[in-house]
Amino acid sequence: MIELDVVPTADSDVVVFHDDNLAGRDGTGMGLTDTSGLVWETSTEMVTSATVLRTEETVPKLGDVLESIPNDVAVNIELKNPGSTALRFGEKLTGNALETQQVIWRPFVTRVVDIVERYDHEVLFSSFYEAALAVVSEQSMASVAPILWESIDDGLAIAEAYDADAIHPPVAMIRGTPFFDDSRFGDTDLVRRARNNDRAVNVWTVESWYQADRLIEAGVDGLIADYSTLLPE
Repeated sequence: MIELDVVPTADSDVVVFHDDNLAGRDGTGMGLTDTSGLVWETSTEMVTSATVLRTEETVPKLGDVLESIPNDVAVNIELKNPGSTALRFGEKLTGNALETQQVIWRPFVTRVVDIVERYDHEVLFSSFYEAALAVVSEQSMASVAPILWESIDDGLAIAEAYDADAIHPPVAMIRGTPFFDDSRFGDTDLVRRARNNDRAVNVWTVESWYQADRLIEAGVDGLIADYSTLLPE
Protein backbone atom coordinates (compact mmCIF):
# COMPACT_ATOMS: atom_id res chain seq x y z
CA MET A 1 0.00 0.00 0.00
CA ILE A 2 1.21 3.50 -0.85
CA GLU A 3 0.39 6.41 1.46
CA LEU A 4 -0.34 9.82 -0.07
CA ASP A 5 -0.87 13.08 1.84
CA VAL A 6 -3.29 15.49 0.19
CA VAL A 7 -3.97 19.22 0.51
CA PRO A 8 -5.74 21.79 -1.70
CA THR A 9 -4.29 24.63 -3.73
CA ALA A 10 -5.73 28.15 -3.84
CA ASP A 11 -7.62 27.03 -6.96
CA SER A 12 -9.18 24.09 -5.08
CA ASP A 13 -7.17 21.45 -6.92
CA VAL A 14 -5.92 18.50 -4.86
CA VAL A 15 -2.17 17.95 -4.72
CA VAL A 16 0.01 15.36 -3.05
CA PHE A 17 2.10 17.16 -0.44
CA HIS A 18 2.88 16.53 3.22
CA ASP A 19 3.46 19.90 4.86
CA ASP A 20 1.40 23.08 4.98
CA ASN A 21 4.20 25.24 3.58
CA LEU A 22 5.90 24.56 0.26
CA ALA A 23 9.23 25.34 1.92
CA GLY A 24 8.74 22.67 4.58
CA ARG A 25 7.46 22.42 8.11
CA ASP A 26 8.95 25.66 9.41
CA GLY A 27 9.14 27.48 6.10
CA THR A 28 12.91 27.93 6.37
CA GLY A 29 16.15 26.11 5.65
CA MET A 30 16.88 24.11 2.52
CA GLY A 31 13.18 23.88 1.70
CA LEU A 32 11.16 20.96 0.41
CA THR A 33 10.67 22.90 -2.82
CA ASP A 34 12.14 25.95 -4.49
CA THR A 35 8.96 27.87 -3.56
CA SER A 36 7.52 29.02 -0.24
CA GLY A 37 4.05 29.86 1.04
CA LEU A 38 1.03 27.92 2.27
CA VAL A 39 -0.07 25.39 -0.34
CA TRP A 40 -3.72 26.39 -0.10
CA GLU A 41 -2.86 30.07 -0.60
CA THR A 42 -0.79 29.34 -3.70
CA SER A 43 -2.10 28.86 -7.24
CA THR A 44 -2.16 25.40 -8.77
CA GLU A 45 0.25 26.55 -11.46
CA MET A 46 2.83 27.67 -8.89
CA VAL A 47 2.39 24.59 -6.69
CA THR A 48 2.68 22.08 -9.53
CA SER A 49 5.72 23.83 -10.99
CA ALA A 50 7.59 23.86 -7.66
CA THR A 51 10.61 21.55 -7.85
CA VAL A 52 11.18 19.15 -4.96
CA LEU A 53 14.42 18.77 -2.97
CA ARG A 54 16.62 20.33 -5.66
CA THR A 55 15.57 17.81 -8.28
CA GLU A 56 13.59 18.23 -11.49
CA GLU A 57 10.56 16.52 -9.93
CA THR A 58 7.54 18.73 -9.25
CA VAL A 59 4.55 18.62 -6.89
CA PRO A 60 1.87 16.42 -8.52
CA LYS A 61 -1.91 16.51 -8.54
CA LEU A 62 -3.67 13.59 -6.86
CA GLY A 63 -5.18 12.34 -10.12
CA ASP A 64 -1.79 12.20 -11.82
CA VAL A 65 -0.34 10.14 -8.97
CA LEU A 66 -3.25 7.70 -8.96
CA GLU A 67 -2.90 7.36 -12.72
CA SER A 68 0.69 6.21 -12.22
CA ILE A 69 -0.10 3.57 -9.58
CA PRO A 70 -1.13 0.10 -10.81
CA ASN A 71 -4.72 -0.77 -9.94
CA ASP A 72 -3.66 -3.78 -7.87
CA VAL A 73 -1.68 -1.55 -5.46
CA ALA A 74 -3.79 -0.22 -2.61
CA VAL A 75 -3.64 3.44 -1.64
CA ASN A 76 -3.87 5.06 1.79
CA ILE A 77 -4.92 8.69 1.33
CA GLU A 78 -4.22 10.84 4.37
CA LEU A 79 -6.48 13.88 4.49
CA LYS A 80 -3.89 16.34 5.73
CA ASN A 81 -5.57 19.75 5.73
CA PRO A 82 -8.58 21.26 3.90
CA GLY A 83 -6.95 24.69 3.80
CA SER A 84 -7.71 25.98 7.28
CA THR A 85 -5.98 26.78 10.56
CA ALA A 86 -9.23 26.37 12.54
CA LEU A 87 -9.06 22.59 12.91
CA ARG A 88 -9.57 20.30 15.91
CA PHE A 89 -6.61 17.92 15.95
CA GLY A 90 -6.59 14.37 17.27
CA GLU A 91 -9.72 14.49 19.41
CA LYS A 92 -13.22 13.03 19.56
CA LEU A 93 -15.85 15.70 18.95
CA THR A 94 -19.58 15.87 19.56
CA GLY A 95 -22.57 18.02 18.64
CA ASN A 96 -21.96 21.50 17.30
CA ALA A 97 -18.18 21.14 17.50
CA LEU A 98 -18.23 18.19 15.12
CA GLU A 99 -20.75 19.81 12.79
CA THR A 100 -18.67 22.99 12.58
CA GLN A 101 -15.57 21.01 11.69
CA GLN A 102 -17.44 19.00 9.07
CA VAL A 103 -18.45 22.22 7.33
CA ILE A 104 -14.76 23.16 7.07
CA TRP A 105 -13.73 19.76 5.69
CA ARG A 106 -16.68 18.96 3.41
CA PRO A 107 -15.72 20.87 0.20
CA PHE A 108 -12.18 19.48 0.19
CA VAL A 109 -13.14 15.91 1.05
CA THR A 110 -15.84 16.01 -1.63
CA ARG A 111 -13.23 16.87 -4.24
CA VAL A 112 -10.86 14.16 -3.02
CA VAL A 113 -13.56 11.47 -3.04
CA ASP A 114 -14.65 12.53 -6.53
CA ILE A 115 -11.09 12.11 -7.84
CA VAL A 116 -10.52 8.79 -6.09
CA GLU A 117 -13.73 7.27 -7.44
CA ARG A 118 -12.47 7.67 -11.01
CA TYR A 119 -9.88 4.96 -10.32
CA ASP A 120 -10.02 1.30 -9.36
CA HIS A 121 -7.60 1.15 -6.44
CA GLU A 122 -8.53 -0.24 -3.05
CA VAL A 123 -8.49 2.93 -0.93
CA LEU A 124 -8.16 3.63 2.78
CA PHE A 125 -8.76 7.19 3.99
CA SER A 126 -6.91 8.24 7.13
CA SER A 127 -6.68 11.46 9.11
CA PHE A 128 -5.79 13.00 12.46
CA TYR A 129 -9.13 14.83 12.23
CA GLU A 130 -12.41 13.16 13.09
CA ALA A 131 -14.46 15.51 10.90
CA ALA A 132 -12.49 14.52 7.81
CA LEU A 133 -13.38 10.86 8.36
CA ALA A 134 -16.98 11.79 9.17
CA VAL A 135 -17.34 13.47 5.80
CA VAL A 136 -15.74 10.52 4.00
CA SER A 137 -18.26 8.23 5.68
CA GLU A 138 -21.09 10.48 4.45
CA GLN A 139 -19.94 10.30 0.85
CA SER A 140 -18.19 7.00 0.29
CA MET A 141 -18.13 3.32 1.21
CA ALA A 142 -14.33 3.42 1.38
CA SER A 143 -12.48 2.23 4.47
CA VAL A 144 -11.36 4.80 7.04
CA ALA A 145 -8.72 4.88 9.77
CA PRO A 146 -8.18 7.48 12.49
CA ILE A 147 -4.56 8.46 13.09
CA LEU A 148 -3.96 8.52 16.83
CA TRP A 149 -1.96 11.14 18.68
CA GLU A 150 -2.21 11.70 22.44
CA SER A 151 -5.38 9.81 23.35
CA ILE A 152 -5.93 6.11 22.76
CA ASP A 153 -9.51 6.40 24.02
CA ASP A 154 -10.35 9.22 21.59
CA GLY A 155 -8.81 7.31 18.70
CA LEU A 156 -10.74 4.15 19.47
CA ALA A 157 -13.96 6.15 19.95
CA ILE A 158 -13.52 7.71 16.50
CA ALA A 159 -12.86 4.27 15.03
CA GLU A 160 -16.05 2.98 16.62
CA ALA A 161 -18.12 5.96 15.43
CA TYR A 162 -17.26 5.37 11.76
CA ASP A 163 -16.79 1.59 11.80
CA ALA A 164 -13.13 2.02 10.89
CA ASP A 165 -11.33 -0.94 9.36
CA ALA A 166 -8.03 0.15 10.90
CA ILE A 167 -6.37 2.48 13.37
CA HIS A 168 -3.02 4.19 12.87
CA PRO A 169 -1.16 4.72 16.17
CA PRO A 170 2.38 6.05 16.66
CA VAL A 171 5.15 3.62 17.54
CA ALA A 172 5.11 4.79 21.18
CA MET A 173 1.54 3.46 21.67
CA ILE A 174 2.41 -0.20 21.08
CA ARG A 175 2.65 -2.05 24.38
CA GLY A 176 5.08 -4.96 24.57
CA THR A 177 7.80 -3.15 22.64
CA PRO A 178 10.84 -1.18 23.87
CA PHE A 179 9.24 1.92 22.35
CA PHE A 180 6.03 1.91 24.43
CA ASP A 181 5.67 5.12 26.45
CA ASP A 182 3.88 4.03 29.62
CA SER A 183 4.18 7.53 31.09
CA ARG A 184 1.79 8.74 28.39
CA PHE A 185 -0.34 5.69 27.66
CA GLY A 186 -0.46 3.76 30.94
CA ASP A 187 -0.95 0.03 30.59
CA THR A 188 -3.39 0.10 27.69
CA ASP A 189 -2.93 -2.77 25.23
CA LEU A 190 -4.02 -1.03 22.04
CA VAL A 191 -3.37 -4.00 19.77
CA ARG A 192 -5.60 -6.24 21.90
CA ARG A 193 -8.40 -3.66 22.01
CA ALA A 194 -8.25 -3.22 18.25
CA ARG A 195 -8.27 -6.98 17.71
CA ASN A 196 -11.38 -7.31 19.86
CA ASN A 197 -13.16 -5.08 17.33
CA ASP A 198 -11.63 -6.63 14.19
CA ARG A 199 -9.58 -3.53 13.37
CA ALA A 200 -6.13 -3.63 11.84
CA VAL A 201 -3.28 -1.76 13.54
CA ASN A 202 -0.96 0.06 11.14
CA VAL A 203 1.78 1.81 13.10
CA TRP A 204 3.77 4.93 12.16
CA THR A 205 6.48 6.00 11.50
CA VAL A 206 8.76 2.94 11.52
CA GLU A 207 12.37 3.96 10.96
CA SER A 208 14.50 0.81 11.28
CA TRP A 209 14.42 -2.95 10.84
CA TYR A 210 14.81 -3.28 14.62
CA GLN A 211 11.66 -1.27 15.24
CA ALA A 212 9.87 -3.24 12.55
CA ASP A 213 10.80 -6.61 14.06
CA ARG A 214 9.70 -5.63 17.57
CA LEU A 215 6.41 -4.21 16.32
CA ILE A 216 5.65 -7.30 14.25
CA GLU A 217 6.33 -9.43 17.35
CA ALA A 218 3.83 -7.26 19.25
CA GLY A 219 1.16 -8.13 16.67
CA VAL A 220 0.71 -5.05 14.50
CA ASP A 221 -0.73 -5.58 11.04
CA GLY A 222 1.03 -2.88 9.05
CA LEU A 223 4.16 -0.75 9.16
CA ILE A 224 3.99 2.82 7.87
CA ALA A 225 7.49 3.76 6.75
CA ASP A 226 9.23 6.28 4.54
CA TYR A 227 11.10 3.56 2.64
CA SER A 228 9.83 0.33 1.12
CA THR A 229 13.25 -1.28 1.71
CA LEU A 230 12.90 -1.16 5.51
CA LEU A 231 12.64 -4.96 5.64
CA PRO A 232 14.23 -7.50 3.31
CA GLU A 233 11.89 -9.12 0.80
